[in-house]
Amino acid sequence: MSENERVASPAPRPPLEFGTIVVVGGGCYGSYYVRQLRRAASANAIRWSRLLVVDRDPNCSMAPSTGAHHSIGGVGPIELIVSDWRTFFREYLDASASDRTASDRDAIVPSPLMPHLMFEWILLRARERWPDREVGTKPLETPPPTPWQRATVNGPHYVSFASWMCPINCIEPRICPHTRGPRDWSLPDAARSYVAEEQANGRLLAGPVIFHCTHRTYGVGMFDTAAVIEGDDLVRRVAEQSGADLLVGTMSHCHGAFERLVVGPPVSHRFADSRH
Repeated sequence: MSENERVASPAPRPPLEFGTIVVVGGGCYGSYYVRQLRRAASANAIRWSRLLVVDRDPNCSMAPSTGAHHSIGGVGPIELIVSDWRTFFREYLDASASDRTASDRDAIVPSPLMPHLMFEWILLRARERWPDREVGTKPLETPPPTPWQRATVNGPHYVSFASWMCPINCIEPRICPHTRGPRDWSLPDAARSYVAEEQANGRLLAGPVIFHCTHRTYGVGMFDTAAVIEGDDLVRRVAEQSGADLLVGTMSHCHGAFERLVVGPPVSHRFADSRH
């Protein structure tokens, strides 16, 4: 083969660079994600400063695999944070919102079975920001356009484009492993279209606030901490001067949880309305 006929090997990709990676849960799912991240780090596909595994059980599956002596060359230690998820994220996200530069390279690895933790944090922030206003959640007024969905009482409205059981390690490629055809759907796009349709029908739904979990490396999906902080910013901007309904969702391309955040009008507006 001549020199001109040789096919040049593609240049190696630089590793993904993260500050803190937070893995939700130290059980079967968290253990799988950490194992894959360790493999990615060994292959120089990813680097991090800290890898935190959050679980309230000090004897969870990840406990024997954490600590500085389990570090891999070029990345920080894997640490087990013994804490309730809500307590941890309250402290971690509050700190991230206060120092955005320090957390601008952070990311969160969600668990399929976790509560809607990011929505809960935004809800708490809204209640603290406007203590004299009604802040809560209400059911969606109309069902989203997804093949599968399930509403819960005073909780998330779960949605999915899959009416079949998906494997936990699916990275949602362009060719769906189940249908073997193009994956021509994406929940973030569907959420935006849903909000636009609600507005076109006269319903005052704003947003959406989207926490989009995407595949990053070796089968592990994440969303950026910065996206959660930006979602809180959007709620503040939309509801600062008047009452608002916002769609908030944590989602991948195929599966997600929607909730409707409702912020009542400021006290001054309610007084003005009562005089008319």
